[in-house]
Amino acid sequence: MQRSQQRAETPPGHVVVIGGGIAGLAAAHHLVATGLRVTLLEATDRLGGKLMTGEVAGVQVDLGAESMLARRPEAVTLAREVGLADRLQPPATATASLWTRDALRPMPKGHVMGVPGDPAVLGAVLSPEGLARIAEERDLTPTAVGDDVAVGAYVADRLGREVVDRLVEPLLGGVYAGDAYRISMRAAVPRLFEAVQEGGPLLEGVRRIQERAAARQRTGPVFQGIEGGIGTLPTAVADAVRAGGGEILDRTPVLGLTRTGSGWAVRTDTRTIAADGIVLATPAWSAGTLLAAESPAASAELSGVEYASMALVTLAFRRADIERYEALRGRSGFLVPPVDGHTIKASTFSSNKWQWVADSAPDLFVLRTSVGRYGEEDHLHREDAELVAVSLRDLAAATGLTARPVDSEVTRWIGGLPQYPVGHLARVARIRDEVAKLPALRVCGAVYDGVGIPACIASARRAADEIAREITGEIIATSTLVRGTGSEAGQ
Repeated sequence: MQRSQQRAETPPGHVVVIGGGIAGLAAAHHLVATGLRVTLLEATDRLGGKLMTGEVAGVQVDLGAESMLARRPEAVTLAREVGLADRLQPPATATASLWTRDALRPMPKGHVMGVPGDPAVLGAVLSPEGLARIAEERDLTPTAVGDDVAVGAYVADRLGREVVDRLVEPLLGGVYAGDAYRISMRAAVPRLFEAVQEGGPLLEGVRRIQERAAARQRTGPVFQGIEGGIGTLPTAVADAVRAGGGEILDRTPVLGLTRTGSGWAVRTDTRTIAADGIVLATPAWSAGTLLAAESPAASAELSGVEYASMALVTLAFRRADIERYEALRGRSGFLVPPVDGHTIKASTFSSNKWQWVADSAPDLFVLRTSVGRYGEEDHLHREDAELVAVSLRDLAAATGLTARPVDSEVTRWIGGLPQYPVGHLARVARIRDEVAKLPALRVCGAVYDGVGIPACIASARRAADEIAREITGEIIATSTLVRGTGSEAGQ
């Protein structure tokens, strides 16, 4: 009998996906396409995780992630698969700045996560002393990197701290809300790590990366948004899961996982669900708790993953009140190096960056700031009004803006971003090795393969493929997984 006939005559296996963020939704969507029966469980009353829309002054905006890397295919492909192809929209402008040394300065071009290939482009950002320090690299002895190295520590050793503090730190901080002197180069900027391992001066390594990228001749936008907000993607994916026969239950926290003779028992606050396979798409602390009984080693590793918290302050102004501020024109926003001592770490001028925001509210100007980095939790305990006030103070210092907003919204993401310190990929390998000892259970999400949306979707599809293969014994041809552990920033 053909395997396809067997599957037609046999009830499909049942996979329970735990976690309703974009990784869990992507896993459920992929599993439904294989013909398996799927139930997704989400503890809260909302799907989407860090992807969320909301309203400010009656305008729908993203209150979480606002764009996705388009040079990796997974997120754009998923958006198209769930019917959002005609709403994909690149940024209207990508002219970003750095607020450093008391001025908004153009973001230098020709760098890899802030590491330059040509110091000549850095004159507006670095001091003469900082530029002179870069020139010394040709006389330095090689720096060993071993199995991994912190991005900031290595770059500071080769090119000086000023390159790290004014370029690498704000760019990496925008992705991880972390500390460049702790973040793993191998995990966060894998192409730079590969270039460093090849040997030679760091500047030459960056130029090799750029030459290879040019040889690939990639076209099209680097980033994509979605009309109406990236936060609309989870809803579209959930609708597609339901249309494919999948079940989605929100307000259903999972209290325990137990292996049974035939699979798994998933205990919720109202019932126990039998499953042939499990995809754990939750933050590390939650996955660690759920695996404590069945895989103490994996649980211990997961408990060691640290997170950074942050807040987004979204502000709406009357356009007539801000038209005289030259600094707000044409720019998509700016990044802020921590070394400059300001509270906000970035600002996005949403009405400039996204045409759909400008079109939906032509009389308003919407922007947002972000506050909070790894180890800076105190800011997040301030009242909303305080965070709005400090954002306005920093915006005034950076752009001259003194107009008052007509509305504001503060969104806190507590434990929002997993940290990737040196050795993170080794930790992930240990977690996966231990999890692989359990029958038909896999993990996925931002902890493992990168924090960006495409990386989370790739992680989800990898987990879904492996579970489907284990349950059905078949190689699933629908996968579009692009393997790799780097974050979006490192691609």
